[in-house]
Amino acid sequence: MRLLVLTSEPLTGQQLRDALPAEVDPSDAEVMVVAPALQEDALHFWLSDADAAIARAEEVRAQTVEQLDAEGVPASGDTGESDPAEAIADALQSFAADRIVIFTHGDSERRYREDLDPVEIEERFGIPVDRARAR
Repeated sequence: MRLLVLTSEPLTGQQLRDALPAEVDPSDAEVMVVAPALQEDALHFWLSDADAAIARAEEVRAQTVEQLDAEGVPASGDTGESDPAEAIADALQSFAADRIVIFTHGDSERRYREDLDPVEIEERFGIPVDRARAR
């Protein structure tokens, strides 16, 4: 099983387990973590103020991979585009995922372009998608 995990917040192995169906054990999977360089709002996006977003994405990726590895979940990671759907598309070019897990913020904390629809992502890529709330 190959899992592509898209997240904008650091994750633990337990958070990943909770987001997956019971029959999927991430400890037995190859996990690719993609942290998109999300902007806080449209103004930062349109001003191309990407440095802070990229730095944050790199931090999220590194922390998540380290935490997953420490909990027995083999993981690698990458920093993705500011558009989460494009970040998924880019990752799928080199990582043939069997399942996608998307972690997003709730409505009141949602960042610019973080309003992913799991059904649309599943239809676009032909891969099962699970969605959970980022903490």
